[in-house]
Amino acid sequence: MFSLTRYGACLAAALLLALAGPVTADAPEGYPFVAFDEGLRKAAEQDRYVFMYFGRYGCGWCDKTNQESFSDPDLKALYTDNYVLVYVDAESGRRMTLPGGERITEMELGARMNVYATPVFGFLMPDGETIFTVPGFKTADEFRDYHRFVSGGHYREQGLFEYLASESR
Repeated sequence: MFSLTRYGACLAAALLLALAGPVTADAPEGYPFVAFDEGLRKAAEQDRYVFMYFGRYGCGWCDKTNQESFSDPDLKALYTDNYVLVYVDAESGRRMTLPGGERITEMELGARMNVYATPVFGFLMPDGETIFTVPGFKTADEFRDYHRFVSGGHYREQGLFEYLASESR
């Protein structure tokens, strides 16, 4: 039999969750990350590459990446100086307007880009065309390798893994 006390506790918990509001994922602290639609506008205006980070609340690998990799001050300077930084909450229903006028949610963007787990990192051309994406925890050194691949224009002639293999010799 369902007790009134248990019902009251369930009702109180539901009320507290409703009052707390939606929980959102956090981008790394101290970085000037912006929303996807704003980032694409800035990238086009500034003719800069986009670094995109798909994360979500409660993602342990996102937290590990934020704490271990994005805490590197040299990496922060490198990415802040060279990219428009975009953060996408992979579970968000926040609506945005793409440059062509289409309105979609951040979650729909993730599905379009085959993001089914987090974190996922992507590098985009200033017009929003994807250069490459990589999933999972990445070290600061890996992010530096990705920067060299993109900034050096190596993506025009070879794939990421081919480039990384040739760099390790």
